[in-house]
Amino acid sequence: MRWWQADLTDPDEAADLLQRIRPDVVHHLAGLNVGSRDLDAVLPVLRHNLVATVNVLVAAVRANCGLVLLAGSLEEPEPDEPYPVPTSSYAAAKHGAGAYARLLAALYGLRVVDLRIFMVYGPGQRPPKVVPAVVIPLLRRESPELSSGLRPFDWVYVDDVVDAFVAAAERPDLAGETIDIGSGELVTVRAVVEQIIETMGIDIQPAFGALPDRPLDERIRKADVERTGDLLGWRARTRLSEGLEATIGWCRGEFEASVLRETTDT
Repeated sequence: MRWWQADLTDPDEAADLLQRIRPDVVHHLAGLNVGSRDLDAVLPVLRHNLVATVNVLVAAVRANCGLVLLAGSLEEPEPDEPYPVPTSSYAAAKHGAGAYARLLAALYGLRVVDLRIFMVYGPGQRPPKVVPAVVIPLLRRESPELSSGLRPFDWVYVDDVVDAFVAAAERPDLAGETIDIGSGELVTVRAVVEQIIETMGIDIQPAFGALPDRPLDERIRKADVERTGDLLGWRARTRLSEGLEATIGWCRGEFEASVLRETTDT
């Protein structure tokens, strides 16, 4: 394994990287993972999520890469939705990236598969992502502050997402497809939070409604797992209870390590 570093927002760096490596498959996972509706998020998300992705796609064409796998989002509008209104800068960037991918495929034969990832969670995530944003305050014996928690999501564990990318890398014949990567089951944020509290065995009530619900946050979407299974031969295998338990364990380890560092420093 060899690690390379490059600023993908710079077209020359992206082009040089892919020219030197000339990979058979590009797993494009770089980006700024921010769902904020704040105006200050618009330009950074544009730069790191859309411009960087277009740079990678153009570089992939020039380097004759075999296949590019994009990390799409459940928040982006459907590709054929007329006059779509994205829910955030992040969703807009993902939608635009898909449009550029289809353009470069049509003009230059670039093979791209867009894996539309649903509500991924698991070890490695940090606040403000929902699960760690709940677990960390609970470990501190604090009440996590949340929105209403009424929106249902299709939750998918990170290991299953990795398996989906591995499966897609072996299927260049699926070029041009947008494929849902989710569990096919809807569970509200409130229900997930309650399950976390039960799993941790902590008698602390979360502050639902302490934060406002985000604007344009009404879209409810469930992964089409039957279509994904037919196309990719992949299905999510990790149950929500198992995934939450593993994620809580990782958060607890990180929390205990940080407490130990603070104690050592003082």
